[in-house]
Amino acid sequence: MEHPFAASPGDDRAAILHLDVRLHPDDRDLTGLEWAEVAHRLARTAGIEIPGKESGCAWIAVQARPGRLDLIANLIHLDGAWHAPPTDVLRRLVDEARRIEQDLHLISPVRTGPTTRPALRMAPTASAQLASVLTQLADEQAGPLAAARGLIEHTAHRFARQSEAVDTAHRLELLARRLLALQQDLHTTAAQVAQARIAAVPPSPPRSVHRSP
Repeated sequence: MEHPFAASPGDDRAAILHLDVRLHPDDRDLTGLEWAEVAHRLARTAGIEIPGKESGCAWIAVQARPGRLDLIANLIHLDGAWHAPPTDVLRRLVDEARRIEQDLHLISPVRTGPTTRPALRMAPTASAQLASVLTQLADEQAGPLAAARGLIEHTAHRFARQSEAVDTAHRLELLARRLLALQQDLHTTAAQVAQARIAAVPPSPPRSVHRSP
């Protein structure tokens, strides 16, 4: 109800928490009850579900594709209060994911050994560094342009409430759209550069051993 004017204690408008869980390609298929257990355990770890508290965050878990679960939560309570996840929520989620893998006998990426596919030695190139920089700039969640655009949009909404500052609000909205277009261009360019960001060095040919009769 407060979107798009709501702002968190940190003065941002990131009101949605999105977690995605993916199984290892060689994992077994989980049952519906097992997926439900995964969703509730992660929700409790993230602090969006507190047993016995009914006025917490509204959240859902959706399984749109096999082997993947998306957990989406609204960080604004119905009373207007904001939910503040723990500062170490990422570490807690990673630790809980490892425990879930052990409890459900799943394959953990941290203990997965090398594959049997013939591997190529990869040599980083200048394109790799450029693609990494462009990707960071185009990041919609934590990129510097996203942060600047969020502040501009937030300021534009505040100016829009003042009749004498409507023109300023309009100019700020146009500026935010230009930043969005720039982010999209950077994202496209990063994808193009990433195609050549790694130079594959072919493995050395096997050494032949000559044995005299």
